[in-house]
Amino acid sequence: MKTIITRSLYKTTAAIIIGLAGAIATSCGPAQDIVYMQDLPANAKLKIQTDGELRLCPGDRLYIEIHSRDKELAEMFNLSRTANGATGVTLKDAAYTVDKAGNIDMPILGQIRVDGLTRLEVAQLVKYRLLSGNLLRDPIVTVSCPDMAFYVIGESGVGRHAFPDDKLNILEALSISGDLAISGKRTNVLVLRTEDDKQVPYRVDLTNTDAVYASPVFYIRQNDMIYVEPNQVKANTSTANGSNYMTLGFWTSLLSLGTTIAVLVTK
Repeated sequence: MKTIITRSLYKTTAAIIIGLAGAIATSCGPAQDIVYMQDLPANAKLKIQTDGELRLCPGDRLYIEIHSRDKELAEMFNLSRTANGATGVTLKDAAYTVDKAGNIDMPILGQIRVDGLTRLEVAQLVKYRLLSGNLLRDPIVTVSCPDMAFYVIGESGVGRHAFPDDKLNILEALSISGDLAISGKRTNVLVLRTEDDKQVPYRVDLTNTDAVYASPVFYIRQNDMIYVEPNQVKANTSTANGSNYMTLGFWTSLLSLGTTIAVLVTK
């Protein structure tokens, strides 16, 4: 009878060891939840969305500079020149703010609708207005939007980041913020986007190629908020004892206790 009990205890102990090994491996998180676009085949040619340039919307600020061989005449159209020469006016006041109707109000040219236009399209439109009105013969128009930014919170750093270019996809945006931590949940990245005065949530699975490239938030827009939530392992650490069962020390202690009980019973 003692032999039968001993064998049974050995089997039970072995089962515990196997179970603990599986639990520890699971606690580390499977590789398929960590690798980006893991279904991407070798030598793949991905179809990229064509229209991803930043487009102006109400509330955006932009700087417009107009140059010409006739410098004095060109200065009449430059708000920055007026700001620099005015008392108590800073260069920041030289920015045009897109109003709720989608317009900006320029000196002499008056109101110009820029809502939905790219930076280069605004430059072309202003140049056309100058030429068609015989206001300048050789205008060179430059438009910049240095105040545009996106935001990242969660398991990918925290901060406000300026756009380095007119196009920025979600992978590039996350790389600017420092990439996702190993504890970041890649299968459910949240992007909050303002549309028609409402914040609209979009979810992106970074482990799935089609989900990334077909997403409406593949290209990041101004004021987008990217939130990377923690995976279950990281979430468990938020409680006092929530992650204790995930530690190697806990399972080692439990296994030691089980072995001790087995030895005592067989004596």
